[in-house]
Amino acid sequence: MDLSKKLTLESVLEGQVLLFDKPLNWTSFQVVNKVRWLLKKKFNLKNIKVGHAGTLDPLATGLLILCTGKMTKKISEYQGMPKTYTGCFLLGATTSSYDLETPIDQQFDTNSITAEQIEKVRKQFLGVQQQYPPIFSALKQQGTRLYELARKGEEVKTQAREITLYSFDLESVDFPTLHFRVQCSKGTYIRSLANDFGKALNNGAHLTQLRRTAIGTYTVENAISLEDFEVLLM
Repeated sequence: MDLSKKLTLESVLEGQVLLFDKPLNWTSFQVVNKVRWLLKKKFNLKNIKVGHAGTLDPLATGLLILCTGKMTKKISEYQGMPKTYTGCFLLGATTSSYDLETPIDQQFDTNSITAEQIEKVRKQFLGVQQQYPPIFSALKQQGTRLYELARKGEEVKTQAREITLYSFDLESVDFPTLHFRVQCSKGTYIRSLANDFGKALNNGAHLTQLRRTAIGTYTVENAISLEDFEVLLM
């Protein structure tokens, strides 16, 4: 993403689509706030509209689309595009958050799992299906984020939603770790996919690594790091 010539005050206010490679342990909102601060500082603005087009969990990296100015009106269009992810499932253990945010709460014997079973389960998840979001998510229950309730130990209920997996491939198996690539619809939680995959094996699984590589035709190869963006604005 070459911004060296087109990132001007006029272009930022009129609206820019910025592709960022979100770093590990940053929230999507932290990236938005950082970019907004950098733009305000660079162009001496009191305020500038900046929003992201699809949350990435803090433990995930990869493509985050940000829109500035008038382009924020089109955020919903980018949110509706198919997403592509790569990452890892670890079989034999579950966590309440379905990833590494919370400690392992249950362990399973994986010795009886075969390659044939894994392949059969993989095929089961292709296409349209119902998925329950994790209780550790940014969805709201009576105005409160679910993860806030879950961290307090309060009861959290989620409702199933229709999602689609357009493709779901296991690129390699380093048992009990499965390396996957998935292209999916808006609203898909890869953490839930990991948990459901373990259940389908009559076992357990959780997400240990996640990277978003594409949103529609936009790819992480064309994204910029926060560090490089900051240097660009100097």
